[in-house]
Amino acid sequence: MNESLLRFRDFIGDLLETVAIALLIFVVLHSSIGNYRVEKSSMENTLLPRDRLVVDRLAYFHLDAGQIDNSIPVFDVWDEGRLFFPIRTPKREDIVVFNFPNDPNRDFVKRIIGLPTEIFNYNGSFKNIRIYPDEIFVLGDNQLDSFDSRKYGPIKMDQVLAKIIFRVWPLHKFGLIK
Repeated sequence: MNESLLRFRDFIGDLLETVAIALLIFVVLHSSIGNYRVEKSSMENTLLPRDRLVVDRLAYFHLDAGQIDNSIPVFDVWDEGRLFFPIRTPKREDIVVFNFPNDPNRDFVKRIIGLPTEIFNYNGSFKNIRIYPDEIFVLGDNQLDSFDSRKYGPIKMDQVLAKIIFRVWPLHKFGLIK
C-alpha cells in the first residue's frame, strides 16, 4: 500500500477516536452537570432572582429497594420503601432543585430541612410531620415569601432534579453555595 494512503488511514482513525472520546466526555458532563436560573425570591438572601447556578444532576441518584430486590430475587435484604444512594445521600441544609409537586413543568429551589424517616417538628404552624423513606422536607430561606413544604408537604426523592453546587452569575458572587 502507498505510504500516503497509510498515513491518511491513521489520520482518519485518530480523528474518529478523538471525536468518540469528545462525544463521551460531552455525554457524561451533560448528564451530570447542568445550570439553573433562580426565578423567585424564596431563597433570599442566599440566592437572588436571576442568579445563575451550576447544579449536580447525579448527586442524589438513587435506587429503590423494591427494584433491587426484584432484580436479585435470591436475597431479601432491603426494607420495603428504602432508597439506596450510591453517590451521596441527601443532607440537611443542602440546596436542591426539584419538580414542583403540583406542576412537574415548574422547578423550585429550596433547602433540605427534614430527611427521610424523620418525624419533623417545625416551630411554625405545625408539628410532628412524618417524612417517609422516599421523601424530604424543604423550606425556602425567605420564609415570609416561600411556597414550600409547609404548604404542599414533603416532596418525593424522585422529584429532586439536582443539588446546587455554585453560583456563576453575578460574577461578583461567583463561588460555592454554602
